[in-house]
Amino acid sequence: MIRNWLSDNLGVSSVRKEQVYTDIYKSVSLQDVSYWVEVLFAAGIATLGLVLNSPAVIIGAMLISPLMGCILANGLSLAAGDVILAWRALIKLILSCGVAISFALFLVWLLPFKEMTPEILARTRPNLLDLVVALFSGGVGSVAICKQPKGVVTSIPGVAIAVALMPPLCVVGYGLGIAASQGFTNGLQVASGGGLLFFTNLVAITFTAMIVFLALNVDSARATQSIRKWRQQDKETIWMRNMLGSLPASKKLKKIGTLPARFMLILFTIVAIFIPLNQSFRQLKQEVARQQEENSINSAVREVWQENFAQLPNGEPRSFIGGMETRIKEQRLLVQIQVFTSKLYAPEEQNSYVKKLAWRLNKPPELLALKLIEIPTASNEVIRSLPQQKPETVEPVVVTVAQLHANFAQEIQTAMGNLRLPPPAEMVNYELTTTPTTPLKVRVIYLSERDISSDAQLLLADDIKTRLAYPSAIVRMNRISPALGDISFTRDESQLTQVDIEKLDRVANILQQQSALRLQVITHKQADEPKEILLARFQAIKEYLESKRQIKADRIIMVNGDTSRFNAVLRLTTKSSNQTFVAQSFDNSVL
Repeated sequence: MIRNWLSDNLGVSSVRKEQVYTDIYKSVSLQDVSYWVEVLFAAGIATLGLVLNSPAVIIGAMLISPLMGCILANGLSLAAGDVILAWRALIKLILSCGVAISFALFLVWLLPFKEMTPEILARTRPNLLDLVVALFSGGVGSVAICKQPKGVVTSIPGVAIAVALMPPLCVVGYGLGIAASQGFTNGLQVASGGGLLFFTNLVAITFTAMIVFLALNVDSARATQSIRKWRQQDKETIWMRNMLGSLPASKKLKKIGTLPARFMLILFTIVAIFIPLNQSFRQLKQEVARQQEENSINSAVREVWQENFAQLPNGEPRSFIGGMETRIKEQRLLVQIQVFTSKLYAPEEQNSYVKKLAWRLNKPPELLALKLIEIPTASNEVIRSLPQQKPETVEPVVVTVAQLHANFAQEIQTAMGNLRLPPPAEMVNYELTTTPTTPLKVRVIYLSERDISSDAQLLLADDIKTRLAYPSAIVRMNRISPALGDISFTRDESQLTQVDIEKLDRVANILQQQSALRLQVITHKQADEPKEILLARFQAIKEYLESKRQIKADRIIMVNGDTSRFNAVLRLTTKSSNQTFVAQSFDNSVL
C-alpha cells in the first residue's frame, strides 16, 4: 500500500515502471558501440582535466559519463532479485572500468609530465563525507530516472551519478601510470585511494538505488511479467542464460538470494568500507582542527600587534608585519615576527606584547616565547649614532650645472642606496622627475611576484620622504613580474618561431630599460633527447638577444631544467645575490 502511494505521488505509473525496467535492461547491452565511445571520451576528458587541474574540464567528463545505466541496473537487480540483470550489469561494469582505467593509463604514459595536481590529490583520500554524497547522488538519480521525463529534469541523474564515478576511475589509471614509470609505492597509493573512492561511491549509489526501486515498486507483477516476455526475445539475455547454465556452479549462479540476504550483502559491504573511510575522516577532522587552531593563533598574533604596537602615539604608522611564523614545541608557543619599523621596539614593549597575546590566547605568559626581527625603514636612529664631524672651511668656488647634477645624483644615491623592501620584493631601480611647478616625483621599481601591501607602501613612502628630506615628494611603486613566460620548442629542435621572437623582444625591452636586471633561461628537454639540445636552445635565445637587441652576454644566465618538457622558461632576477640593491647609474633625462 505504501509503495503504491509513493509511486502515485511521484508520478510513477505502472506503464512507467515497465518502461524503466526495460530501459535499464537495454542499458546493459554490450553491443552498443556508442556506449564504449562515450566511455573512452569521458575517461580521456577526465584524465586530462585531472592533469591540467581544471575543474571545468572534469565537470565536462562528469556530464557525459555513461556509467549510470550499469549502476542503476545493479540497484534494480538487488531490488527485484533479477539474477540475469545482475550478471549482465556486473560484467558490463567490470569491462567499463577496465576500459576507462586502461585508457587513462595510456594517456598518462603519453604525457611528458606526471605531476600530482590538487584535483588528483583530492580524490586519493576519501572519507565518510564522500559516502554521504554518494548516497544522496544515488537517491536523486534513481528518483529522477523513474519519474516521467519533464523538461531539463532528465539531466539530474547524469550529473548526480557521473560526478562520483569517472574521475576516481581515471585517478586509478593515473596512479598505475605513476607506479609503472616513476615510483611503485607512490603510484600504488594514488591508485588505491582513487579505487577506494570509486568503490565507495559505487556501493553507496547501488544501495540507495535499490532502496528507491523497492520503495517505488518498480518490480511490480506487471513489470516483471512484461520483462520476462522481453527477455525471451533478447539475444544477449539468452546468451547470458546459456552461459550461466554451462558453468559447473550454474545452480548457485542462478540464485541471488532472498531480499533480507541481499540487504545484508550490501550493508556488509558498506560496513567494510566504513572502516578506512572513518580513519580518513578522523585524520581530516584532526587536520581541520589543527588548521583552525593555527589560523586562530595567527589571527591573534596579527590583531594584537595591529591594535597596540603598529602605530605611534600620534596615530601615524610605525611598523607593519612582513612575515610571521608560529609553532608549538613542548607545550610552549613560539612566535616569530618580522616587522618593518620606523622606530625600534624596547624590551619592555616586547614583554608587553607577550602579555597581551597570552591574555588573548588564554595562556600563561610563561608558555609564550617571542622572537622579534626588526628591519628599520628609516635611518634617523643610525644617523644620530654616527660621530659628528666638524665642517671644514673652504674657499667659495664656482659650481657648474654639471657639478650640481653630479652632486645631486650622489646625494640621491646615498639616500636611496640602502632602501630595503619587504620580501619577496627586490629593489630594481628608481626614477625621479621634477618641474618648476610640481613637487619631486619618485618612482620605485621593484621585482616581485605580488604587489607590496598598501600599508607597507605607505611606510616606504614616508621613509623615502625622510631620506630625501622632501616631505611633499610624491612616491609611486611600480612592480615588474619576474615570470616572463616560456619559449616553446619542438622535439630535437632549437629554432625560434615568430611568436618566440616577439616574446623575446618584449623581454629585451625590459632589460634595456632596467640595467639592474638579468635574464635567467631555464632550459628543458625530454629524457630521450640529447644533452646538447639544452645548450643549443639556450644559444638560440642568447644569440638573438645579443645580435638583434644588443643585450650583453653577462646578463643572460643559463639554468638546466628537468627532463619532461621542450620549453625554456624565462625569468628576471636582480644582479645582487643578497637582495640588496645598489644604484648603478642615474638617469639624466629625468632631471
